[in-house]
Amino acid sequence: MRKDLQAAEAVLARSRPTAVNLFWALRRMMKRAQDPGLDTADRLRAAMLAEAQKIADEDVEINQRMGTVGAALVPQKATIIHHCNTGSLATVLWGTALGVIRSAFYQGKDIHVLVDETRPRLQGARLTAWELKNLGIPHTVIADGASGHYMRRHGVDLCLVGSDRIAANGDVANKIGTYNLAVVARENGVPFYAVAPFSTIDMDTMHGDLIEIEERAEEEVTHIAGQRITPAGSPAGNPAFDVTPNYLVTAIVTEYGVIRPPFNVNLYKLVHEVGASSP
Repeated sequence: MRKDLQAAEAVLARSRPTAVNLFWALRRMMKRAQDPGLDTADRLRAAMLAEAQKIADEDVEINQRMGTVGAALVPQKATIIHHCNTGSLATVLWGTALGVIRSAFYQGKDIHVLVDETRPRLQGARLTAWELKNLGIPHTVIADGASGHYMRRHGVDLCLVGSDRIAANGDVANKIGTYNLAVVARENGVPFYAVAPFSTIDMDTMHGDLIEIEERAEEEVTHIAGQRITPAGSPAGNPAFDVTPNYLVTAIVTEYGVIRPPFNVNLYKLVHEVGASSP
């Protein structure tokens, strides 16, 4: 059974090279599997299920703490741009960046969310909008390329995005289009916040250019619902993520508080403090 778990770990590790939380969870699960006290398949199976449930329960608590921390950054009346999907469909229950929106809304703040479609997979249009609709949070779906227009002509108070990996210097890897949004936000003086749990911070990756970017199938760009929308024979690039340089990030919201620049100093302080307080 341990051999089967090791094989599954290898497959899962190859599936998403950009997202560091995947590797964090795999290491944690495999460490539990190596306990010599788990000397039967039934005991090993039960221990792995219990550890997985523990991770899920912790995720809810961590995200709710982040939601409370991040909600303090949201004005009483605010228009927010959100990119990709970071809610309960992406996490276990509460969400990261969408969890901040949820917490602010439940605090009674008057918010309106501009939801980037998030091409080409449309996680914003298909998933985030669905979650916001069911939560009763006012929102409008916009094209990814419309964010600058809304910032300049209509007014936006802040941008909230998740993260798949944060480098030691504060560079943020996230869904493709995040970098574009950060550049436009800086040009218009709009605060840009990345919301991510502590486990997303990768101190072994010194800067964002060292992060492997997952490339996905051309068909996600060339086709919609199975229908080709580009000329046959025209190639398409489809990076799933991009890296936003740290100087474009106003702050990083974690369950331990808001981390501000200089990130190469303050992230190290956070890691040291969390490590010192861990059992």
